[in-house]
Amino acid sequence: MSVGLPPLKWPRETFDSMVRNFKFPDSWGARYPDEGQTAADAPAGYITLFWDFFVAGNFRLPVTKFFLEILSYYKFHISQMHPIGMVRVRHFEFVCRSMHIKPTVNRFRVFHQMHCS
Repeated sequence: MSVGLPPLKWPRETFDSMVRNFKFPDSWGARYPDEGQTAADAPAGYITLFWDFFVAGNFRLPVTKFFLEILSYYKFHISQMHPIGMVRVRHFEFVCRSMHIKPTVNRFRVFHQMHCS
């Protein structure tokens, strides 16, 4: 268990509902965290994805090529992304696509800057 992070607290029913509503295939192996686990305790081969990514950030799996390009350009892992950052990336992509403009990292960088803390 990780020290310094609060344990994850959300009902099993909420997790099961997310898996069902977002149509996660069984092959993805989505797992409900064990009691007392934190976001940093994902087992080998797994990553932590936050409920807010899906609900507030409109994140969907599988991810788009543009989203992968953002992660690659900024050299960070999705588990390091704040849900508000997820909203910014997804909103930018939606606006581009609705205007029939290809979303690119260079275009994204015209409007947004990455901040680390």
